[in-house]
Amino acid sequence: MLAFLSEQTYRPRYTEVIPLRKRLFVMKKACIAICMMNIFSFVFCGSVIAGKFKVTKVYDGDTIMAEGHDIVTYVLLAGIDAPEISSPSQEPGQPYAQAAKRYLERLILNKAVEIKGYGIAPYPYNQLIGEVYVGTENINISMLKKGLAEVSVGEPPTGLDIAPYLEAEKEAKESGRGMWSLGDNYVSPSEWRKARMMK
Repeated sequence: MLAFLSEQTYRPRYTEVIPLRKRLFVMKKACIAICMMNIFSFVFCGSVIAGKFKVTKVYDGDTIMAEGHDIVTYVLLAGIDAPEISSPSQEPGQPYAQAAKRYLERLILNKAVEIKGYGIAPYPYNQLIGEVYVGTENINISMLKKGLAEVSVGEPPTGLDIAPYLEAEKEAKESGRGMWSLGDNYVSPSEWRKARMMK
């Protein structure tokens, strides 16, 4: 059959794969764009609760993965900062980091939750910043009440009522719950991260 093909019409077999790869690449980019549009429409819809998600993974005391509405999204719990967990390349994490992760897992892992979005965390994180609810329970505040997170340093996301967060932290601190039991040995997660970056 090749004898009937001119040099202009015949191409080696491996070059025939390129258009398919290009099509797959374009399809992948389109899927990513659609997912991002879904996330942005979810986030910027007036900061209202936008339906159920299922929590499929808990990374630490303030970061989760959730699935729903045909998207997978990574959520940074708004208004709180939990103790830092170690990674394979780092020294051991902070006290109560594992306790915070386990408690959050107990509250929401494999459960249906509702998420109220407050924007996207800056690069390189790019997670959705949100309040997570199981029924009427605000999970972010539950982490503070248990003494397994502190109120985030800096300005809260626009629209987030920080007053109940500060009240929950104050209550846990005065009761010496969780990480507040460390007293003078307590180190804020933000300070801990700074110290590790300087090493």
